[in-house]
Amino acid sequence: MYYLELFIILLTLTCVLFLIIGLVKPWAMLWWEDVQTRSMVLKVYGSLAIIFLLVYYSIKTFLPR
Repeated sequence: MYYLELFIILLTLTCVLFLIIGLVKPWAMLWWEDVQTRSMVLKVYGSLAIIFLLVYYSIKTFLPR
C-alpha cells in the first residue's frame, strides 16, 4: 500500500505543479483545448488535485496496513 499512497500523492503534487504553471501560461497546460483560460486550468487541474487528494486520504484512512 505504501507504493500506491506514494503514487497518488505524487499525482496530486504533479497536478498542483501543473496548476501553478497553467495559471502563468494557460496555453502550455491546455494545448489540446480550443480556448485556454486560467479558469479552465483551475477547473481541470484543481479538480484533479482535489480528487487525488481525497483518494489519498481515503486510502490512508480506510485501508489497513
